[in-house]
Amino acid sequence: MVLARKWMYVKRPDGEPKSTDFSIEQEELPALEDGDFLVETVYFSLDAGLRGYMAIGILPVGSPVIGMAVAKVTESKNESFPVGVHVCARIGWCTHAILNPAKRKDQRPYIVPEVKGYSCAIGLGALGLSGNTAYFGFLEICKPKPGETVVVSAAAGAVGHLVGQIAKAKGCYVVGIAGSEEKIRTLEKLGFDATINYRAGSLREQLLKATPKGVDCYFDNVGGELTELVRERMNLYGRISVCGTVSSYNENPIPVTDPQRDYVTKQLRQEGFVVFRWLDRWMEGIGQMHEWIKQDKLVPLETVYEGFEQAPESFIKMLRGDNTGKAVIKV
Repeated sequence: MVLARKWMYVKRPDGEPKSTDFSIEQEELPALEDGDFLVETVYFSLDAGLRGYMAIGILPVGSPVIGMAVAKVTESKNESFPVGVHVCARIGWCTHAILNPAKRKDQRPYIVPEVKGYSCAIGLGALGLSGNTAYFGFLEICKPKPGETVVVSAAAGAVGHLVGQIAKAKGCYVVGIAGSEEKIRTLEKLGFDATINYRAGSLREQLLKATPKGVDCYFDNVGGELTELVRERMNLYGRISVCGTVSSYNENPIPVTDPQRDYVTKQLRQEGFVVFRWLDRWMEGIGQMHEWIKQDKLVPLETVYEGFEQAPESFIKMLRGDNTGKAVIKV
């Protein structure tokens, strides 16, 4: 008998989430059937996008908290997933789960590649959902060319720090926007060509200085006023990839100037995305990110929070910008 503990979403937040918006439930897992395998969670992901799902009702109140996790196979009746391997799967904030790709295609388990010098948590970051979000969301929508100027908001976050490094690998001039001097120093170490601390001085003036040739590609994690200011700097035929809108997750969207004139006169293209659009190419992204890591063209970063019981508080910290790189819970 295995007792699994899982976090439930029990109350819709009014503004910033609170720990009381979540509760722990326990369930007894059944015996394994043919094709099943039992996993014990090692790390699970903390994602800003979860707050967006809560805000618009994609995650209904009363549901288990959704998300990706890296877990170790402890018992198996599936030869493709032997005991001892680490898998990445969409099982949410839980301690144990029974997986079977034939029964639950939405869990999407795959074995996490081992990378020297990194823990298996990399399967939630550069070699997982965050990595593929950066890889496909940037390359497929922005289609960057060598020498172009790329601006990344939330550039020290789970996806942003990877997008900036991918852009450098593609020969672009890269500008990162973050909210603290510590994060700015991190971006400089990662090789960003210019950085902007949106909490220090005029954002418009900093952006003007950092983008002397204008902006060709913008990878947007934030929305609101920041996006409006970047759009002012966009060049003819500029491309905007919308990954998230963190500025409005905890509050109503900030009113901005109607962007239609810029879209027409500059012939801009803006496209939002959800990374599962590229499920049929999932391992392509992971393979290429793995190669860039081995070639020292990409350095994955992560912030590890300790303890299953600390998940809601850690999630709130992440939403406040406490993390650098990918935020995960070590169970």
